[in-house]
Amino acid sequence: MERIYVIGAGSWGTAFAHHLARKGHEVNLWVREEKVLKEIQNKGENSTFLPGIKLPPGIKPFSDLSLLEPSGIYFVAIPSKFVRGVLRNFPVRPEFTVSLTKGIEEETLAPMSQVFREELGKLDYAVLSGPSFALEVAQGSPTVVVVASRNREFARKIQSLVSDEHLRAYTSEDVLGVELCAAVKNVLAIAAGAVSGLGFGHNTLAALIVRGIAEMRRFVVSMGGQPETVAGIAGVGDLVLTTTGALSRNRRVGYELGRGRKLDEILKDMKMVAEGITTSRAVLSLARKLGVEMPITEKVVEVLWEGKSPSRAVKELMLRRLKSEFWG
Repeated sequence: MERIYVIGAGSWGTAFAHHLARKGHEVNLWVREEKVLKEIQNKGENSTFLPGIKLPPGIKPFSDLSLLEPSGIYFVAIPSKFVRGVLRNFPVRPEFTVSLTKGIEEETLAPMSQVFREELGKLDYAVLSGPSFALEVAQGSPTVVVVASRNREFARKIQSLVSDEHLRAYTSEDVLGVELCAAVKNVLAIAAGAVSGLGFGHNTLAALIVRGIAEMRRFVVSMGGQPETVAGIAGVGDLVLTTTGALSRNRRVGYELGRGRKLDEILKDMKMVAEGITTSRAVLSLARKLGVEMPITEKVVEVLWEGKSPSRAVKELMLRRLKSEFWG
């Protein structure tokens, strides 16, 4: 049996640890919050981030990073803005890491693969992503994900490790494409929530999704990712989930914005991070450097950070210069 670490006990980290423990693995779960640590230890639950789910006994929570050992496989499931700081505090340099994080570092505009490489040096690295709400994974709903690594053997190793009757993993070599799709879909989910919060119907949501796919494809390909990745599990698959599913935190933020609430007010009511908020500025900054047009992302940034009303943003998108569907 592999020594397994899951770094981060938010909803996704806890659900992923639950999945691996249900498969029979012993999972060492790093928990930052003392309250959450004690509840998992004493009650076998994480009611803060994954309420209603009883955790298997195979999960071993801990909070002291000095207990980490270099051997084993590390699954890192923490918000993108905290990844570098946590990795920098690792007392060891693990050989095998898998990122479960869906975001871009705002300050440096770096994808997670770059952050891992800069902080941990040379290592076998993979990113795991796809349409996977944490609660449904913990409940055992059939789910598909993709594991991307430049090391084919390592990708297949992780594929075998995580796959069972509840979760099926596919492999890919397009690390950057998968990471960028995972980041952009969260931004588009905010936009999707906003149009629903404004009271618009299925026509508008479908328009948002299909033009969001075009936007995602331009960005991913310009950054060096593969167009097939955008059409697959990490791209269209995860985008459909987060733009339509009620469990999406990013969609919820957009929905509340569409109803007229302010961002600060919305965030006060949220325990978990909505990655699309900070990622929106990082994606737009990268797009502008590349000369890639991303009108939906631009409007999300204006609504989130510049005080533009969602209704005005929708109107401006609809009145943009007319053009062919396929161009550039």
